[in-house]
Amino acid sequence: MNADARRALLAHLIDHAPLFPPASLPVADAIVADERAGASASAFMLGRLVWPASRLDELPAGGRTLSLVLDAPLPSPTKVESAEAPFRDDLSALTEVAPEVYVETPLDEGLGERLDALVALGLRAKVRCGGAVTPSAPELSAFVRACRDRELVFKATAGLHHAVRSDGEHGFLNLLAAVAFGDEEDALGEEDPEAFVLGRDSFRWRDRSAGAAVLADVRRRRLHSIGSCSFVEPVEELEALGVLPL
Repeated sequence: MNADARRALLAHLIDHAPLFPPASLPVADAIVADERAGASASAFMLGRLVWPASRLDELPAGGRTLSLVLDAPLPSPTKVESAEAPFRDDLSALTEVAPEVYVETPLDEGLGERLDALVALGLRAKVRCGGAVTPSAPELSAFVRACRDRELVFKATAGLHHAVRSDGEHGFLNLLAAVAFGDEEDALGEEDPEAFVLGRDSFRWRDRSAGAAVLADVRRRRLHSIGSCSFVEPVEELEALGVLPL
């Protein structure tokens, strides 16, 4: 186990989605951007490459670990470590697609029932934090609590380029604090960058603190990763806060 709290919290955090909005890069540029991320000093933060199933034939063969967005049927045989899909009536059809399948669910009155269905089938959850609609802190905190109560692993996507909440957009340090410490609504609503301190020994939010072992467990059992069309922007935010470079 890595004893550095920064690596425990941030390792493989960013699932890189350069083809998706708002970046929407051409394929060649997306591949170059991903290669640059993998060669950078912050490459330890790089998770999977998020790619549409409908454009799988445009991706050069290679060793990159993928998370396929199921916007089209997968060609057979296709083996991937992770897949992502919207909530659907026939969830059981997703159970054989990949070892990890993240199902996006709306944050409405049916949230609990949908999450129960995911748990029953061994699927994981996915939440959209921005884009066309940005959920409120109470809405997102209800999702985080519901996943915690069910011991359901989830990933988050969209609108998480900022480290700390700003201009009505959620911050990924806020989300990590909500998952690690509870008090979800307050953590998600925090707008003071100085309230967060991430160093070698611990991650702190106000009077809460967690070391590397706890943070590694949080990442393993609760928040798997964050999808972002940009790898550079989250890294630059952490550099501005003095967290990076390590």
